[in-house]
Amino acid sequence: MTSQTAEKTPETAGTPAAADSTPDRDTPRKRTGTAKSRAGVLPRAVGSFYATSIETFRYLFSSRFQFKEFLAQAWFIASISVMPALLMSIPFCMMFVYEINILLTEIGAVDLSGAGAGVAIIREIGPVITVLVVAGAGSTAICADLGSRTIREEIDAMRVLGIDPIQRLCVPRVVASTVVALFLNGLVTAVGIIGGYFSTVYLQGASPGQYVAAFSILTGLPDVMVAEIKAAVFGLLAGLVACHLGLNVKGGPKGVGDAVNQTVVFSFLLLFLANSIITTISLN
Repeated sequence: MTSQTAEKTPETAGTPAAADSTPDRDTPRKRTGTAKSRAGVLPRAVGSFYATSIETFRYLFSSRFQFKEFLAQAWFIASISVMPALLMSIPFCMMFVYEINILLTEIGAVDLSGAGAGVAIIREIGPVITVLVVAGAGSTAICADLGSRTIREEIDAMRVLGIDPIQRLCVPRVVASTVVALFLNGLVTAVGIIGGYFSTVYLQGASPGQYVAAFSILTGLPDVMVAEIKAAVFGLLAGLVACHLGLNVKGGPKGVGDAVNQTVVFSFLLLFLANSIITTISLN
């Protein structure tokens, strides 16, 4: 009895100790591995986006450009972007020009109301509204379309058949987003100038001749070209972000919804960063 008890006692006593010591040794390793995996998420995401962008540019000047797909996507993006752009540009520009005219009246420079409106609308308001519309309407539609194709395994089927989805789907959408952003910026700028005219002349009682004559004092063709460059860069970045996130959707329909939300956030961040960089370079 005593020997059996003595033989069982070390085994019984050692079992809890071994069980308790295992989590103590493994927990720091698990936490360290989790921290390293989280720290590597951003570099992997940036690298994947960079690879998608390089592949898109590589196929951009290919002889197998999908022109019909480009026309279809350009019409689709324009159809869902024109009306929001008009509805945003009219009140936004009128309000902005109204505030500028109040400031100019306070300092006794009301005759420069047209110049202030031209600087604000052409340089900043037009491209910013283009940012909001392209990222909020166009890129989200692209991401939802490609994301739904991904979860239905259409993208995998295209790869099995030897069709590159970037060349077939991404390139026409990126080019369409860029071209539509160019025309959309011109439309927003024209509508904003008209809205600023009504705000200055009919709401604040300024002279129409003063508004028209002073419009070209501070702005010219270089400012219009910089604004168009901004719009093209915005459309390009928004299309690249939408295509990249749409092709890398995971998790079914919920993953598509998450990718669409991420498209809006990441597009806004990149586009406003690009706007700051281009504005700084153009003014120096």
